[in-house]
Order: sequence, then C-alpha cells, then structure tokens
Amino acid sequence: MRSRSVLLDLDGTLVDSRPGIVASCSAALRALGHDPDDAPEIPVGPPLEDILQILLAAYGDDRIDQAAVAYREHYGQAGLLGSELYPGIGAAIEDMRRAGLRIYLATSKRQVFAQRILQNLNLAEFFDGIYGSRPGGSLDHKPELLAHILSDQDISAAHSLMVGDRRHDIVGAHAVEMRSLGVLWGYGSRDELETAGADQLVEQPIDLARAVLSMIPG
Repeated sequence: MRSRSVLLDLDGTLVDSRPGIVASCSAALRALGHDPDDAPEIPVGPPLEDILQILLAAYGDDRIDQAAVAYREHYGQAGLLGSELYPGIGAAIEDMRRAGLRIYLATSKRQVFAQRILQNLNLAEFFDGIYGSRPGGSLDHKPELLAHILSDQDISAAHSLMVGDRRHDIVGAHAVEMRSLGVLWGYGSRDELETAGADQLVEQPIDLARAVLSMIPG
C-alpha cells in the first residue's frame, strides 16, 4: 500500500515569520539606499524575488538580485530567528506522525534557512524531508517544487496533500494533481484560498491533524 504523505508550507502555515521577513526586507532596502518607512506593505508568502519586486517598484528601482543578496545576508544572521511557531502546530505535527503520515516541508524559502528554522524550533526531527528553493532560483515556485518532491520521494499525488496559507500553495498543488488544504491563521484570506480552489479549509491549528487525515485516502 502506498504511504500517505503531507507536504507543509512554512511561513504562515507552521510559523509566523512576518517580523523577521519585514526586518530583513527593511535591511535590504536600506542597503540599496532607500528609506524603508516609504515602502508599501510587505506581502508574506510569495517567493522572495516577487516580494522584492513589489517593494522596489515603489522606488522605481529594479535591482532585485542585489536586494535579494542583502536580504539573505540579514535573514541568515538575524531574521530567521524571528520565526515563532503558531500555538498548536507542534502537537498537530506529532499527531500526524503518530498516525503514520510521512511529513515533508515544501517552502519557497531557501532550504538552508528552512532547515535552521525547524531546528531552532525543535521540529526538524519530525520531517522526512525538508525542501525549499536553491541558490540560482531553482525550485522558487510551488509547482516545480512540489513536482520535485513527488519525484524525489516517489510520492503518489493521489495519496498526498499540500497544506498552505496562500494561493501559491493551492495552485501549486493542483498543478501536480494533488489535493490542497488551506489554513486560515496565516497570511492569506479565506477569499484568496477559496478563489484559488482550495479543496478544504481549516480554521485552527488544533483541527489541522484531523483535517489532514480526513483528506488523504488510506
């Protein structure tokens, strides 16, 4: 029988990473000579380059690659330590593990940063694999990232589920013929997730494990 697998987004799904992301975006803007106080609201969830493109457009600046280098330098030193686990997520992951699910992280954040965040929160041991973007831009976007995980781990899309808080997670799941579960405690709205076509929504982390188990065929 095929093993059942759940793929979990990180930012806005397992952790509230907004404080660290905002601090590192501000540091990147300052490094390019801009006043962060003039920046538009920083979106959390999209790939980093997409976020920086939005921010830099407000200054008429297109130095996305240079901003990304400055961002990652700050994030690797301090920003990632600002991630806090949502209450109840640790217990939900333990419940999914006890139920026999294989658990994978699927984030557009750099894999090395995601690994350090999970280790800092004492969660890394619960994951069968930690996947994120790579230097050079590969696996930045959810469709290619999820396709890579399915192939790398020989996972059946029919016996797996993608869980996330933004439309990128939902669209990415459907692109590889996986079902999707949208979480409502993150950075995406109910309307965003429903419009993207989430197969189901869950409102609280305490209900996450039960919702996941109900959606993956035995």
